[in-house]
Amino acid sequence: MHDVEVKRRLGEDDIAEIADLLMTIEAADHHAALGEHQWLDLVQGGRGGTAGFVARGRGRARVLGYAQLQHGAGSYAIELAVHPAHRGDGVGGDLLAAALGEVAAQGGGHVHLWIAKPTPADDAMAAAAGMRRGRELYQMRRALPLEEDLAKHGAGLSTRAFVAGEDEDAWLALNNRIFSAHPEQGSWSRATIVAREAQPWFDPAGFLLHERDGRLAGFCWTKVADPDDPAAGEIYVIGVDPDLHGRGLGRALLAAGCAHLSAAGCPSVFLYVDAANTAAVGLYRSFAFAVDHHDRAYVADVPASNPPR
Repeated sequence: MHDVEVKRRLGEDDIAEIADLLMTIEAADHHAALGEHQWLDLVQGGRGGTAGFVARGRGRARVLGYAQLQHGAGSYAIELAVHPAHRGDGVGGDLLAAALGEVAAQGGGHVHLWIAKPTPADDAMAAAAGMRRGRELYQMRRALPLEEDLAKHGAGLSTRAFVAGEDEDAWLALNNRIFSAHPEQGSWSRATIVAREAQPWFDPAGFLLHERDGRLAGFCWTKVADPDDPAAGEIYVIGVDPDLHGRGLGRALLAAGCAHLSAAGCPSVFLYVDAANTAAVGLYRSFAFAVDHHDRAYVADVPASNPPR
């Protein structure tokens, strides 16, 4: 057993300690230890229901693991990260139990736990907590630049850069309509996008907007996490007005986003897509994107700890 402390808001010392843990994990696993949505929500105040959980060994000051609970659109999301030297010690299970207990205390609800590059040990941990396999998320990659026959899809598409302070409301309205059924992307607020604008990687020139008949029709938001080391660019979010589906706009926006990242010096590009979204996966495969790895969500419906009588 390990001591698990609940954090409603992180102080500077907490952030430094947990950031050090996450960097250690990222160096060992070669991918981010915690999703950006999760980290920014807690550090910057987050949405209601957000909480962090810090695991330490009994009588020891060292942080062994960290988990975060986020309350999104009608469901809860959990992510957790354990120091590489302490995997298999039960740290992940203790963090998961604490997070699920918090969901129960908040009144219960549907929960999904995201694990990057899941292993049989992750399957066992989730099963022991009463969770089952749910969504699968692909990370897909390809080299840049695009071949000429793919690049032509973006030729002639008019786009402009996002204007901070002017375009937030229109973008939020379209984004939340496109992703209304998506538990993470569909519940953004103005505070959420403003928080992204404050990040060092934010570049409005890479946030491409396409308008038709005077209104926003689609977008391709690209990201270079480290402008000084653009090893890979990311198609961060891409979306098309549902009223305009079937007109090739998604293909054109994808080509435009890839062209922007290539011009920025990125030798490759990656994106994330729900494995069950066969239309999107098919689009990306047609652009020669291939699956690099997958993430898995484990799900459960948690009852309230004190149900009304």
